[in-house]
Amino acid sequence: MSERRFEKLSGEIVYEGAIFAVERARFRFADGEEATREIVRHPGAVGMVAIDDDHVWLVRQPREAADDPDMLEIPAGKLDEAGEEPLDTAKRELAEEIGQGAEDWEHLTTFFTSVGFADEQVHLYLATGLHDREVEPPEHDERIEIVHWPLAELDAAIAATRDSKTLIGLLMLQQRLRDKGS
Repeated sequence: MSERRFEKLSGEIVYEGAIFAVERARFRFADGEEATREIVRHPGAVGMVAIDDDHVWLVRQPREAADDPDMLEIPAGKLDEAGEEPLDTAKRELAEEIGQGAEDWEHLTTFFTSVGFADEQVHLYLATGLHDREVEPPEHDERIEIVHWPLAELDAAIAATRDSKTLIGLLMLQQRLRDKGS
């Protein structure tokens, strides 16, 4: 048995905001040592690598936490509808953010964004067979610019972003396109 196994002894929410909560929790490890951790609790998110024959569909939007008014990202959204599965969130968010639906959806991966302090997971999907899909705009004000980035210049898109979900999604797309070409 691993000496790294642990059990949670206690936990209390010390902050609750609109997007996340912070829990202060106490853990005991197999050797008897105890530790207190502050953990950001987040409902999770989805990210969509949406491609047509010639482009990957990206967005630019202000990200105040990163002090960047034009962060280049894949379309994404928070799992914030009770009972909604990640794929359904992805379909809704793709329509809300870029006005597109997709005929085909493939789950690429699910990953933790920063396991040192947060439990947020992002579910990444490949969306193909894009078509226009109109939906009611969301109530919150998002300042999104839609970017049709040529697939032939995918390396430049990867170099232009600093967002983790976008890097993971675009690198997975790049590998897939290389594998397809060989």
